[in-house]
Amino acid sequence: MQTLVLRIPDELARELQEEAERLNLSKSEVARRRLTAPTTPTAGFDLIADLVGSVETGPTDMSNRKKDYLKSTGYGKAKRDR
Repeated sequence: MQTLVLRIPDELARELQEEAERLNLSKSEVARRRLTAPTTPTAGFDLIADLVGSVETGPTDMSNRKKDYLKSTGYGKAKRDR
């Protein structure tokens, strides 16, 4: 087994120490478990949860008629000098 030496913030060191004492394991074992624990991907909704409900107005059928709305706003058309 390889040895790895690294510096960690005091708060993380306290967390490791507390978890090690609670589980009756060494700090090294707790660190190994954390490093090898499977990570769960963040759900898409979690990434935008703070934005949900932030838009107060707009068409309620935008997802069904997006092309019509984009045409009505002139989106995608080159702007001409007037």
